[in-house]
Amino acid sequence: MWRVLTLVFFLTLLLKLCHRDVVWVEEAYPIAAALEMLRGKLLYRDIWFDKPPLFAGYYWAFGAAIGWKLRLIGALLVTASSACAWLLAQKLWSTREATLAAALLAFFLNFGIPTAVMAAAPDQLMIPIHLLAILFCVRRQPLLAGAACGAALLLNPKAPFVLLACLAWEWRRPHLIAAGAAVINLPALAYMQWQGSLQPYIDQVWRWGMLYSRDTFVSNPLTEALQRTLNWAGFQAALLVGAALAVTRQKDPETRRLLLWAAVSFAAVCAGFRFFPRYYFQLLVPMVILAARGLAPLRRPHWIALALLLIPLVRFGPRYAQVAMGVPWSDLALHDDARQAAGLAVQSNATSILVWGYRPEVYAYSRIPAATPWLDSQPLTGVLADRHLTSSTPTAADWAQQNRARLVAYEPAMILDGLGPLNPSLAITNYPDLKPWMDRYRLAGSNRSFHIYTRR
Repeated sequence: MWRVLTLVFFLTLLLKLCHRDVVWVEEAYPIAAALEMLRGKLLYRDIWFDKPPLFAGYYWAFGAAIGWKLRLIGALLVTASSACAWLLAQKLWSTREATLAAALLAFFLNFGIPTAVMAAAPDQLMIPIHLLAILFCVRRQPLLAGAACGAALLLNPKAPFVLLACLAWEWRRPHLIAAGAAVINLPALAYMQWQGSLQPYIDQVWRWGMLYSRDTFVSNPLTEALQRTLNWAGFQAALLVGAALAVTRQKDPETRRLLLWAAVSFAAVCAGFRFFPRYYFQLLVPMVILAARGLAPLRRPHWIALALLLIPLVRFGPRYAQVAMGVPWSDLALHDDARQAAGLAVQSNATSILVWGYRPEVYAYSRIPAATPWLDSQPLTGVLADRHLTSSTPTAADWAQQNRARLVAYEPAMILDGLGPLNPSLAITNYPDLKPWMDRYRLAGSNRSFHIYTRR
């Protein structure tokens, strides 16, 4: 086991260090929240944060690090995930399946869509907890499985699907799983109530999350699901072949439970009718275990796997070298603008900033305190970030208006509008109720996607 995990760690670290100088937006958002927590602010009460607390807590625990430290932490996460896959497969079968499961999971957590595999978002952070929950079920430890599900719920709103998957093994003792989840969640909720952040937590994570889930930007979810899933299946062809072999050749009850686990996980991918690449991590987990079972009995499974693994390797491998060498890439254009804007804020000695738009990289790079509770403009415009570059239709107009009424009580030293240049109708200067407040600021500079305002 240790030789496999050591190899996984060093190879993953080598790949991740190619992105040492990049902070992806999916990780910049919790880093921005973690920076405010390190300054003594509380999530939800003092900081608007629409994700569960352990997401920001993960980055807080590592000092909201960026650069090589962030990539080192990412390599440790992938290694921990592979270790959990190894433990589960070894408990189910043997060391051969365990080695395959650990290696396959590490491979697909490195060779995939960069925004998904590089940023430790809730879907990736939940992978080791997801695996542990199933491991405890296999060991007939429902209380521990429930505790894992409880921890997952403080990390990812799709954690209830993990609990449902646990019932494939522990359907006779769901009350013990529920009790384990309560042991983790009730103290967390009690702490929030004591700190005055429970109601804001419910509003920001669950109420806002329900609005997000109900209002998808996908016009035809069925077509989108089919297209995205076929794309995923093409890159994960090695897993599909291994899973098919397991289902057709291993007709035991354990394989049927694994198949049910995969079905529940695919339902989690479809929840909310958005099919971003990172959502498929929930399906990746059972597919890796199934594939390891299907490939292990073959005489030469490594040749089959290697041939199919060339698909994602050839597609995503060269990008590591290009990013490391600084070759221009369109996916990093907005990132480069945000980094430049952060540099301008630092040079101006700004004591506090407001970033308008979903551009949290500015906070991550500048390390300048947020002037307001809002780390992005979604709760101020009511327009969700998955469409605000192309649409101006708000999902929560009244809620956003209430937040803007509170916004004018704050006095940022600098405002960086990273949305107006991309969608002028959502520019911060385009809101009549903010005009008297914005009259106190002047345009001090711009780049391709930022207008920068300082106090007059």
